[in-house]
Amino acid sequence: MDDLGDTRVFGLPPGADFPAELVRGLRARLDGQPPEAMARVQLFLSTERMRRRVRMQFTQSGAAFLPRLRLLTELDPEAALLGLSRPVSPLRRRLELSRLVRGLLDAQPDLAPRAAVFDLADSLARLMDEMQGEGVSPDAIAGLDVSNHSAHWARVQQFMQILQPFFSADEATDQQTRLRQVVEGLERAWQTLDPADPVIIAGSTGSRGTTLRMMQKVLARQKGVVVLPGFDFDMPLPVWAGLGDALTSEDHPQYRFRQLFEVMDLSPEDVRPWTDRAAPNGPRNRLVSLSLRPAPVTDQWLTEGVALTDLDVATASLTLIEADSPRDEALALALILREAAEHGLRTALITPDRGLTRRVEAALDRWGIRPDDSAGKPLPLTPPGRLMRHVASLFGQKLTSEALLVILKHPLTASDSERGRHLLLTRELELWLRRSGPPFPTAPVLQGWATAGKLPECEAWVDWIITTIGGLEHQGEASLKTRLQHHLGITEALARGPWGTGSGALWNGVAGEAARAAVDELLAEAEAGGDLLPFDYRALFDAVLGRGEVREDRMVHPQIMFWGTLEARVGGADLVVLGGLNDGVWPQSPPPDPWLNRRMRLEAGLSLPERQIGLSAHDYQQAIAAPRVILSRARRDSDAETVPSRWLNRLTNLLGGLPDQGGPEALDAMRGRGNQWLELANRLERPDAALPAAGRPSPQPPVAHRPRELALTRIATLIRNPYEIYARYILRLRKLDPLHRGPDARLRGSTLHKILETFVRARSGIASGTEKERLLAIADEVLQQEVSWPAARMLWRARLERAADFFLSVDGADGGIPVSLEEAGRLRLADLDFSLWGIPDRIDLLPDGRLHIIDYKTGTPPTSEQQNKFDKQLLLAACMAERGGFDPLGPTEVARISYIGLGTQPKVVTTPITAEITAETWDSLHRLIARYMQPQTGYTARRAMFETNFPGDYDHLSRFGEWEMTDPAQPCRTGTAGEPNA
Repeated sequence: MDDLGDTRVFGLPPGADFPAELVRGLRARLDGQPPEAMARVQLFLSTERMRRRVRMQFTQSGAAFLPRLRLLTELDPEAALLGLSRPVSPLRRRLELSRLVRGLLDAQPDLAPRAAVFDLADSLARLMDEMQGEGVSPDAIAGLDVSNHSAHWARVQQFMQILQPFFSADEATDQQTRLRQVVEGLERAWQTLDPADPVIIAGSTGSRGTTLRMMQKVLARQKGVVVLPGFDFDMPLPVWAGLGDALTSEDHPQYRFRQLFEVMDLSPEDVRPWTDRAAPNGPRNRLVSLSLRPAPVTDQWLTEGVALTDLDVATASLTLIEADSPRDEALALALILREAAEHGLRTALITPDRGLTRRVEAALDRWGIRPDDSAGKPLPLTPPGRLMRHVASLFGQKLTSEALLVILKHPLTASDSERGRHLLLTRELELWLRRSGPPFPTAPVLQGWATAGKLPECEAWVDWIITTIGGLEHQGEASLKTRLQHHLGITEALARGPWGTGSGALWNGVAGEAARAAVDELLAEAEAGGDLLPFDYRALFDAVLGRGEVREDRMVHPQIMFWGTLEARVGGADLVVLGGLNDGVWPQSPPPDPWLNRRMRLEAGLSLPERQIGLSAHDYQQAIAAPRVILSRARRDSDAETVPSRWLNRLTNLLGGLPDQGGPEALDAMRGRGNQWLELANRLERPDAALPAAGRPSPQPPVAHRPRELALTRIATLIRNPYEIYARYILRLRKLDPLHRGPDARLRGSTLHKILETFVRARSGIASGTEKERLLAIADEVLQQEVSWPAARMLWRARLERAADFFLSVDGADGGIPVSLEEAGRLRLADLDFSLWGIPDRIDLLPDGRLHIIDYKTGTPPTSEQQNKFDKQLLLAACMAERGGFDPLGPTEVARISYIGLGTQPKVVTTPITAEITAETWDSLHRLIARYMQPQTGYTARRAMFETNFPGDYDHLSRFGEWEMTDPAQPCRTGTAGEPNA
């Protein structure tokens, strides 16, 4: 290390394998010195992955002394020498801030919504960390000129007062404050070191104030060295000089180096190459450097672009993929990685888009390739994380059927023993809840189901459920420690199950250990969180859990890696794939700052929001300089068209504007290579043989298996969509009711029918003039019993109140007396071996001895034409009544049928009944049923729907969408092989 000269700032160009070149350069400088000289070197690195690769580079060449490899944030030995105490944990500081923010919002609720408590605390903590790292005091913030932002600044000051006490000398030290104190005292801490011992900082851009200050301290030593990553040796000095304005240049990839030079009174010319090895592709580095010039000087493309005469060399190993959709992009990248695995190429997919990495990983799974994903899996998405989040969501909320089954069916529930019995009971409970269970199952309801059940141990199992998660909706304010302990007790009881011990498999494996560690950390710092309402606790717990990630132990492909953008600095890949190159994804849009605008941050000495974009640009500049590079993006996402990444846009625009140098041809070649991969991805999804075109199905089952009875309401279905009758009554496929039940049209209709039935039964005892009050009182009782949603109860009650006068004016206006309310009737078509049955809403006996059949509708009643063609429910009921289908009434003539619509616009549709109408209706029923008793008649899908977009429960089975409504039916005989179809 004796050849350093006056300047000890070095750089490696973009594209260089930084760890390998760092080690090579260090060995070259220590060549000829004793072996122990390497052990005297302190090498500070930026990331753990960088340290691992540097260690690997040393060990690959055999046994030898290693330097002391440390991270820039690992200064505990120096802190101990300086007598500094341990810092406060970041979690504890955030809990303290959240408690103070809650207190502030309790006093001034209009400052911010209560739901944002922990987000505000986290944002304040990040601001405080940045202020401490940059050496900015609250007084500097308070002294800003805010004359144009007085209203906003008044609110901000309320929150800034929360931070003031944490900057006092009496307050426990935060990590950033302690780190800055250590850096300021490095000369005193390093007095025990020999001045000739080299200290090297490598791989850092000095983007943070503390790191920049540490670089100054290191360079002040006799053998202090800084090695910069991705330094652009091709950028002219005038461009470096133009990077002085942070407002226009902070998003440039080399801006941080420009700031480093200002602090250290250096020039870009003072940076020397660390090794003599050139970049993998010098012409590409020059092309990318020119494309990334700051926006105010992009006119230099015209003057300097003419010097780029080797664009063919620069772009020969560049491929551009512009896919139509994210799926196409993922398939193309998966094929590239598959080919790389076959040829043994070390390949890295670099992207901040986790959705893209998940899609690519799923596509690679078909070939059994598991990439080495550096990001791991978010802790909230692991099994223990999900179970704890599900339990936390129950606090302060009414238990729903959906939430109950989510808990019971979780793979960790009852994981200690006899999970099979637990799942069997869970299945029976789910079927009951779907068929007839309430949307909010209470303890008495569950106990009633268990008592009526026939499965053994059902009652004990339900008692375990009630004991474990019962009563969680009735919770007030409690301390964070008490609530967390209660939360853990419930989660462990669920994992243990009704017949197990301990905590089941909850804390097993890497994910379980990570979850337990996160919970233990929160429990250790819980006293700082204060008292919380259930809602506040749920938000806080989700936020704390969301900070963790899990890298599960699994066999991965050693050559296929998924990296984040920061890991582009580590390098070392033969093929680099830059995916998701869309603006807003890479680079990500700067998060909104609720405290300071750009001008305020600049005046206070804090970094601008564009800092993160500049760091991402630096990562991009290093990654695109790799030997072989794939650039990819999707033109559309799930919402709309996307915008290319600003860096990709600049590159393509620059190439397109250099026709004399062959830029457009080079760009076309890049796209051509990308289109080849897209075509392969398209062929991968294309079947080898053309699939037969799906037609409108019209199955012809054996006559013996066709239904022998139908309800009145199903005749319209048989006319409009016969396939539904086939699926429901012949295949016996019944649609399961949804778990997440809501106040839908079916519930509204059944509730209205029950209200009117109750009212009509008791109307004879209601005094004249009080009918409306009694009707609404009955409505309140029924709605309270049947409808669990307060908003729906209020809305439906208001609608009934609007229609009440209309109903009372038409009810019994013809002098009819109700003789049948919701009573079933049945009539047999003896010559066809078929029965028709139904339950009319109401049948009145008129003064002349004839009948009036009534049906209530919550929507629009069918017109007379619709009744004549399709909706024959009441017409057929009239036929049944005249033929003695309703036993208590006997054969009785029907005078009229009426649909009473009580919707937004109440109306009555009445049809007088004559002998000719009933005879024609009855004959048409005979013809209809007789036709479907013929083996050649098929149950055609969507034969005569009221509307084309009208949904059907069995459309997926009939593959509707693969055929049009105008397509002819395709009859197909179905049934048991060898069975006669007649």
